[in-house]
Amino acid sequence: MAELDIGKHCNIKSCNQTDFLPFICKACSGVFCLEHRSRDSHACPVVDVEKEVHVSGGSTSYPCTFEDCKGKELLPVICPHCKKHFCLAHRHQDDHKCEKLETTKPRMAATQELVQKIVESKKALPPSKGRKGAKNAATAAKVALMKLKLHAAGDKGLPQTERTYFNVLLPKEGKDASLPMFFCTKWSVGKVVDYAASLASLKNNNNILTAKVPTVNSSKKSNLSCHCTNTVSETSLLKHLIHSKCTLKNYS
Repeated sequence: MAELDIGKHCNIKSCNQTDFLPFICKACSGVFCLEHRSRDSHACPVVDVEKEVHVSGGSTSYPCTFEDCKGKELLPVICPHCKKHFCLAHRHQDDHKCEKLETTKPRMAATQELVQKIVESKKALPPSKGRKGAKNAATAAKVALMKLKLHAAGDKGLPQTERTYFNVLLPKEGKDASLPMFFCTKWSVGKVVDYAASLASLKNNNNILTAKVPTVNSSKKSNLSCHCTNTVSETSLLKHLIHSKCTLKNYS
């Protein structure tokens, strides 16, 4: 009568005991009985311990390999990237200056680098003999808009879909010639004037009832009083928004 295939024999030749619940070593994948289940008892040929492991006083300690650190841990703390032992204080990649650490560039720095590459590539091109087409103008406008967005000041809480960008030309007596800004397309012209004056630290008399209403320019004297309730998206006068001779250039 054939024997039933129940249990496994211990791989130790001197033992060869049949165990109904055998133990499989995770290191060498051998099958062992209860008595020989540990690595020491079956003299496991696979040693899964790094050279840095030192055994003293019958206890195993794992020293930190970071520079002059003398910290030790009872359990291995191995970096999954460089495969070295570290103490709890140096377990993260940043803490032990991991050689496998990939430094990610900030989003703004990457954008600035992209803009700089585009500008340099345009400078390296030979001057065109023929007239510039619409494609070159569109590319230049995109580059100008990207540069404007990098430095534009405004309400950071505004959604990107509601922002419109301007390069505000400041009065000649000011220290800055221009200042990039962005506003909400749903704001009225009056609110845009107030906000622009606040960002540029200009004197603003819009809240004074008897104050003179700003005009488009000193030569045409076009009155803005009838447009101060229009939104940015509804009026074309924002192209020449004047407050103390202050003008705008729209890039959106």
